[in-house]
Amino acid sequence: MAELGYARYGKDNIRLYKVHRDPQDPRKQSVVEMTICTLLEGDIDTSYTKADNSVVVATDTQKQTCYILAKQHPIDPPEQFAAIIANHFVTTYSHIHAAHVKIIQHRWTRLSVQGKPHPYSFFRDGEELRTVECVGRDSKHPQGAGFSIKSGIDKLLVLKSTGSAFYGFHRDEYTQLPETWDRILSTEVAATWQWAPFASLADVQAIAPTFNKAHEEARTITLETFATDESASVQNTMWKMSEQILAAEPKVDSVGYSLPNKHYFEIDLSWHKGLKNTGKDAEVYAPQSNPNGLIQCTVNRKGLKARL
Repeated sequence: MAELGYARYGKDNIRLYKVHRDPQDPRKQSVVEMTICTLLEGDIDTSYTKADNSVVVATDTQKQTCYILAKQHPIDPPEQFAAIIANHFVTTYSHIHAAHVKIIQHRWTRLSVQGKPHPYSFFRDGEELRTVECVGRDSKHPQGAGFSIKSGIDKLLVLKSTGSAFYGFHRDEYTQLPETWDRILSTEVAATWQWAPFASLADVQAIAPTFNKAHEEARTITLETFATDESASVQNTMWKMSEQILAAEPKVDSVGYSLPNKHYFEIDLSWHKGLKNTGKDAEVYAPQSNPNGLIQCTVNRKGLKARL
């Protein structure tokens, strides 16, 4: 005998771009571009086990719904828009009890021309992404009604040429890595922050401006701490980042980082006429692709476990 253990379906890679025109000056515009994934769960087992498609909200319907909701509602901040999408599915379809919505917001930065912001021109100044994961549930879901929202930053590539060390680590017969008191530190930041649960869409909408504020705070904290911390390890630096984000935004329950090491190795050039290029004389390095270190952590607000 067999039974269905897991079932979700939806539409992935929904590309969406929206222009907002200033009512006072239509040529003054802002733009948002995002990629959306929607996944639905609920009383849908028979579509798998009995070929009963009557319970299927078609994936094309999910795509068109995102477009219509984008026309009818603001899509900035993306956390609020993700909750609007999730709420639509769990309130419109009585047999859908949870909607998982993931949004990736692509970066467009306003161009400056002769030192002044251009009203309608933008450029892509890196591959950095803003991310949102939202789960909306109705009262029939085992976890009860409400919204869970996780915000984040991804693919934020940073590097500093000094101000990082790594020494005093455990050594044994398998250890070859030398200690260093001065090294290049580079990583591609993936950071997330989990918001305290929301009971309703109205609760999400009530703090809508906070989402953009928190994103800017988290990004600034990450960049400034990376730059200024005399890093004893990636582990300690990400702890300092997480502490500051929790202090800056009281509605955030936990912060997570995943930081891969982007290694740059010294090149010994002494074979060529005694040319010095190691230690304090190192100037030319070889960027490495893999293998690489990967350091991760989640930092919870103190007392969080006791509240759960």
